[in-house]
Amino acid sequence: MSALATQKLLRAEDFFSLPEPLDGSKRELIRGEVMTMPAPGLEHGEIQVNVAFLIKMFLKANRIGRVFTESGTVTERDPDTVRGPDVSYYSRERLPLEQRVVKYHTQSPDLCVEVLSPTNTRRQIDAKLREYFFAGVREVWVIDPEDRSITIFREPLEGRLYKEGATFDGGDVLPGFKCPVAELFA
Repeated sequence: MSALATQKLLRAEDFFSLPEPLDGSKRELIRGEVMTMPAPGLEHGEIQVNVAFLIKMFLKANRIGRVFTESGTVTERDPDTVRGPDVSYYSRERLPLEQRVVKYHTQSPDLCVEVLSPTNTRRQIDAKLREYFFAGVREVWVIDPEDRSITIFREPLEGRLYKEGATFDGGDVLPGFKCPVAELFA
């Protein structure tokens, strides 16, 4: 019997209890197995903060939901997968404004945002998109720092590209939200 066959797959609850990596790396649980990725670079982190800040400022004026950064979301069960989108948004219908959730929420976010890293492949992103939508995510934003663009997916693998100079909106997920693409990189 191989070592892989005898390895115990982790559940989301066990994954949550693991200690933080000392080296600053990022981890996700993929079908019960812990996958480690290098810590994102500064550009990635700045864009992530910009997106979260823009959404948070919108939500301060429009109390329709909550925004989070790098918070785990369970996308599959048995075996479990826990992804850590760079930014996620939950409407107040999916996560009431006053509800405290310490671990992972039982519902998927309405919106997941992924900031591409130089090591991301198209295949990885496509798989993540399918996973998010299958789990019930309503919209995914993929931000590409290299060509300073955002692609808005309202269904798997069919996105609309917005380049710097354009303005995008939050559609049905973030009604009333509008943002110039350049603000993501400012």
